[in-house]
Amino acid sequence: MSAQMSPQRATDDTPPPLNATAFREALGRFASGVTVMTTIDDRAAPYGVTATSFASLSLDPPLVQWSLRNAAFSLPVFLKAGRFAVNVLSADQQAVSSSFATPEIDRFAGLQTEPGLGGVPLINGALAWIECSLESNLAGGDHTILVGNVLRARTFDRQPLLYWRGGYLPDGANQTESDPGT
Repeated sequence: MSAQMSPQRATDDTPPPLNATAFREALGRFASGVTVMTTIDDRAAPYGVTATSFASLSLDPPLVQWSLRNAAFSLPVFLKAGRFAVNVLSADQQAVSSSFATPEIDRFAGLQTEPGLGGVPLINGALAWIECSLESNLAGGDHTILVGNVLRARTFDRQPLLYWRGGYLPDGANQTESDPGT
């Protein structure tokens, strides 16, 4: 069912307060690809985190963006590293996504990677690798937006892993209207 626009003119331009649940549900309606951002920390150990906030920013110069919560343990790791790789996950990598979203585990245990620029790990089986230097970071409410200058990009012929309404597709397609978004 779609909402219909009323031709009536509003007399007050002040909207009602935003309902946080409604906002979250609306955001959950946007299907997104799933990425794992990888880098190396100050001890040269591999580090990574699942992110669905990834997006292209500019073709000329080649820039991408993604964000992390300000309270995330991983934010200072990525800011200090100065470079990262975007691993666009393929449809058969749901377990990889879940692993990199789980705190306090060895996220690289049993995972096949290869070294990218500056030794940043690239996850084998991904749909694409986008290797970046950190161009800038910007405040964005309770998140920090990281902008990457793309240094190298490689693609592979696979199907994408998608996230929609709090689950992976096609599994997420079976959720009901009452399921909360993520």
